[in-house]
Amino acid sequence: MPRMKGVTRYIAKQIVVVVLFVTLALTVAVWLSQSLRFVDMIINHGLPLGLSLYFLALMMPSLLAVILPVSLFIAVMFVYHKLIVDSELVVLRAAGLSPVAIARPAMILASIVTLIGFSLTLYFLPASFRAFKDLQYTIRNSYAQVVLQEGVFTDIADGLTFFARERDADGGLRGVLVYDSRVAGKPVTYTAAVGAIVTGDAGPRLIMQDGTYQQAQKDDGEVSVLYFDRAVVELSELAPSTDPRSRDAKELYLEELFFPTDVHNQERRDRLRVEGHQRLITPLYCFAFAVVGLAFLLSGDFQRRGQIGRIASAILAVVLLQVLSLGMQNLAGRMPAAVPLMYLGPLVPTLFGFLVLLQSRRGRRRLALPHGTQ
Repeated sequence: MPRMKGVTRYIAKQIVVVVLFVTLALTVAVWLSQSLRFVDMIINHGLPLGLSLYFLALMMPSLLAVILPVSLFIAVMFVYHKLIVDSELVVLRAAGLSPVAIARPAMILASIVTLIGFSLTLYFLPASFRAFKDLQYTIRNSYAQVVLQEGVFTDIADGLTFFARERDADGGLRGVLVYDSRVAGKPVTYTAAVGAIVTGDAGPRLIMQDGTYQQAQKDDGEVSVLYFDRAVVELSELAPSTDPRSRDAKELYLEELFFPTDVHNQERRDRLRVEGHQRLITPLYCFAFAVVGLAFLLSGDFQRRGQIGRIASAILAVVLLQVLSLGMQNLAGRMPAAVPLMYLGPLVPTLFGFLVLLQSRRGRRRLALPHGTQ
């Protein structure tokens, strides 16, 4: 028994190291790809660095919920393949350990990772999405300059288009053009040498200096041009609405998804329930991927030359499981009666993997019996 505990700790330690490394590497890779969107906002649009980092931190739960099953699968395949190549598993099997016993460290870690996955999908994911959406409203109100980009014609709302040639280091705008047709029949075009966006109690406003005010007459189409020293255009469309907004499905907790109190549309209620079931199913793939990998590597004899084919088959099986998961989720979204099929995605491979490991154990026992023994 102490020997088995030592083997379990030895294998589990290696898996933990690889899981942490792969998870960190994948997370950093995704972070870098996403952070490029914030670099321009930080440098050219004045978005605070701390706020940008907070934005990236809110992405963590959703990233980890997707990355952890893949990281665990990669770690299990890497560690057990290394043990086979180094002939360590051959020694363990010769010592009388069954495939189930050899797989026990990975299954224990898979159970722990599955629990972490449940904490992510049931609490941290909706909490982070809710904070993300709330932060978007704050940015739209307090950092309107982020929305209005330089050198780009931006449609702020129906009938309101903005353009600025450049932005200086202080956030001031140069070469400003605004086309305002929000008042029917009275389109107005503003051009100004300089401008600035300020936020007050009434919301963000664009203040322009040294420019022209052009308006076409509705009757004869004649354009009247006036010069101004200072003009103000309200940008109320950039201010958050004071009305309570409806929460997206990803912002809702499990109870709110299964028992919504403010949703009366049956189609939306069905979509929310599908999202709730998906929250319960996603962590189960941590265990399913690990068991599938173990079943391919530990079944049969340990031969170095045959490992590449087993690894490729395991990867193909995991990819197919992921594709089927997406397909069944889409099917359940259209047909609520198909929701039970979503649970087959992780449960069937897990059961199949256990059966393969048990069958391999029984096969070795039969081979160990003397000839003629019943």
